[in-house]
Amino acid sequence: MIKKLRNLFTRKDKQFLVGLFFFSIVISVVETAGISVIMPFIAVATDFNLIHTNEYYSTVYKFFTFTSEVEFVISFGFILIFFYIFRSAINLFYFYMLSKFTQSRYHLLAYRLFENYMGLPYKEFISRNSSTMTKSIINEASNLTQLISAVLFMMSEVFIVIFIYTMMIYVNYKITFFLTVVLLINALIMVKTVSKKIKQAGIISEKVQKRFYEVINRSFGNFKLIKLQSNDKDVLDAFGDASNTYAKSNIINATLVQLPRLFLEAVGFGIIISIIVYLVWKNNGDVSGALAIISMFVLALYRLMPSLNRIMTSYNQILFYHKSLDIIHNDLMYNTEKLGDNEIIFKDKIVIKDLDFEYETNKPVLKNINLTIKKGSSVGFIGESGSGKSTLVDIIIGLYKPKKGMIISDINSIDDANIKSWRSKIGYIPQSVYLFDGTIGENVTFGSDYDEIKVDDALKRAKIYDFLNTKDGQNTRVGEDGVMLSGGQKQRIAIARALYIDPEILVLDEATSALDDETEKDIMNEIYDIGKDKTLIIIAHRLSTLNNCEEIYRLENGRIIND
Repeated sequence: MIKKLRNLFTRKDKQFLVGLFFFSIVISVVETAGISVIMPFIAVATDFNLIHTNEYYSTVYKFFTFTSEVEFVISFGFILIFFYIFRSAINLFYFYMLSKFTQSRYHLLAYRLFENYMGLPYKEFISRNSSTMTKSIINEASNLTQLISAVLFMMSEVFIVIFIYTMMIYVNYKITFFLTVVLLINALIMVKTVSKKIKQAGIISEKVQKRFYEVINRSFGNFKLIKLQSNDKDVLDAFGDASNTYAKSNIINATLVQLPRLFLEAVGFGIIISIIVYLVWKNNGDVSGALAIISMFVLALYRLMPSLNRIMTSYNQILFYHKSLDIIHNDLMYNTEKLGDNEIIFKDKIVIKDLDFEYETNKPVLKNINLTIKKGSSVGFIGESGSGKSTLVDIIIGLYKPKKGMIISDINSIDDANIKSWRSKIGYIPQSVYLFDGTIGENVTFGSDYDEIKVDDALKRAKIYDFLNTKDGQNTRVGEDGVMLSGGQKQRIAIARALYIDPEILVLDEATSALDDETEKDIMNEIYDIGKDKTLIIIAHRLSTLNNCEEIYRLENGRIIND
């Protein structure tokens, strides 16, 4: 676990943790001092003769020229009060630094996860479940923050326990040994019973939370279908089962995590009473001589119990959230694309040379593809579903890497060093257009710098500007997934989005297949008109869609067939 955590931390994080480590030792010394000074104070307050018979008290008494024993004890008391105020302040500052570190990790972990997912190669990204990635960013990053916090709290409390135990051994090793045996036995019982159940609850919680997200995403994504099929009950039952199991696992954790505190408190008070009973029995009822020791042990246990409880609670939290560490560590270990910023020029032609591709080993999707696309031309790809046409175009635009062969722009091969430059030349219009819940303008710019004039120009060229002027123009809301627009209007927004970046190459991936014949004809005519100064690459099922293309290639079983 420690190795995985170290892999997640930056160098600056590790330096901060080293500082916290030494700070925790200082806190432990202060905590131990806060307990140890009680015994001499009570001893002096109950027996003024100690001020003169003890060499340390006597030296301080003479050095500060106290005039009476009462003045000495009162001064001693005020010093202790200020010490305990300082103790509280330094503890508060330590916990602030601890919380600052752990809570700020959520932002960094969530950001790194999102960055890593966005940096995945396209082929790998589409093989992953989006609800699982969402869960990791939102929940697992938060859970890992709790685990980190538990580790740091445990570390700080362990030092306090060590220092206090050292002091207790020095004062009376017999009583301390008795305490150690009793507490260790009880801690072992907790680990073997309560901690085991908490770990199991954590595993169940992680699994069912994944199903929780999947049910939500699946249901919201197919809302219309669910309504039409009237199977709300099946969906609600699936959600209820996941939600109920998740709640039960959290109930188990929330209940059992309190058990160590309650159990240790009962044991601790029982030990204190047992010590007092033992001293009364040993001294025949006169415990005045042991009052200072009793007070010290009472205070030590009073401080020790919360530390032991925090250690047990932190340990149980680590067990409950340990799966989050595994998930995030594994997800951050995925290889992301390492892409260069080299410029690539496209002035003449695109050459596809001896290209092979496969998704799975020994299951080729494309075989020995050779063709040339001239700049400014319009090229169409046609074929049945599964023939490889969309895959071929995805390779051309730089989403997939060929297993064999190459894509050449003019004289330069397209590779990782220049793929970002190549992709920036592409305007892509998909078959299924996703519009997020925002304005038309936000959907058109889609992460690019917002330029109202460029947005208007793109909307005009996509032939939807006049329609939007009957609404709120660029500020027209589209609803989630463009629910407030028709299919043709959504497609025109997709065209405007592609045109906004002023691409050199315009790619249509069966972009009009879901539209009626008349709307498709209108949009294709507009696209051919728009694309006069661009290179058009069009994928289609119907040959009629490609009527105006200069070159048409038919694909069958991963090969180009000459008609």
